[in-house]
Amino acid sequence: MSNFIYKVAVIQAAPVLFNVKATIEKMEQLVKTAAKNGAKLVLFPETFVSVYPRGLSFGTVVGSRSKDGRATWQRYWESAIEVYSEESAAIGAIAEKYGVYLVTGVTEKAREGGTLYCTTLYYDPQGQLVGKHRKLKPTAAERIIWGEGDGSDLDVYHTEVGKIGGLICWENYMPQARTRLYEQGIEIYLAPTADSREVWTSTMRHIALEGRCFVLGCNQYITKDMYPKDLPGIEDLEQQPDVMCRGGSLIVSPLGEVLAGPLFDEEGILYADLDLMEVVRGKLDFDVIGHYRFSG
Repeated sequence: MSNFIYKVAVIQAAPVLFNVKATIEKMEQLVKTAAKNGAKLVLFPETFVSVYPRGLSFGTVVGSRSKDGRATWQRYWESAIEVYSEESAAIGAIAEKYGVYLVTGVTEKAREGGTLYCTTLYYDPQGQLVGKHRKLKPTAAERIIWGEGDGSDLDVYHTEVGKIGGLICWENYMPQARTRLYEQGIEIYLAPTADSREVWTSTMRHIALEGRCFVLGCNQYITKDMYPKDLPGIEDLEQQPDVMCRGGSLIVSPLGEVLAGPLFDEEGILYADLDLMEVVRGKLDFDVIGHYRFSG
């Protein structure tokens, strides 16, 4: 009988902000630890490579932009990566070295122009990039720095550890996007985020119950002193709290049970053994794209 139980790891950590090389080096150490502990799937947060620029204004107000803000943007642009690049290949090499499915958020630099995207990259244990997803609708001020995805990559990937896919942060509040994943039979739903509110736990539990799938929510733990002191626009952070993102990562079962976490106020790795037959058992009484689907 095939194995239907796999260990997964959710990494709650900060990158080395604005430093791609050092961030990927840190990523390798975290994957090494997770793999040593038996994880076959490892998830990193939204824009882990190499920064979610929380608290920065980029010198923008409605109707004008500043010279210093453009300098902040340049520094941010320089810390982004192209999907097919030396940096992307280095991430794939980590997946291959430790024999894991590695999923991570990155700030993607479009090869065809200067636009940046909030993107999730999916690597298999052979180090191959098997898929990517661009965030459909950046939220609020995120629209200043990221372009919008076109929805053509709302895909679920068939892997040895199950059918995996997901959405980024507040995309998870978009019912039609979630439904697209449910329609493809998603079993392990990945939700890298920057939302550290305690109510995010409720969102993750709702999605697990709605989709009858495992949900992995993954966030960063960020403090103000992690930002480079020479960063243009650093004065934006003067009024920010010392802990800028508390985390809140967790793992939820198809019946809404919290299997690990939520983890707040520290870096750490959450683990859980996922029995894919729980997805099957959960659909006895509810299947959002099956017998509960409106057919009138």
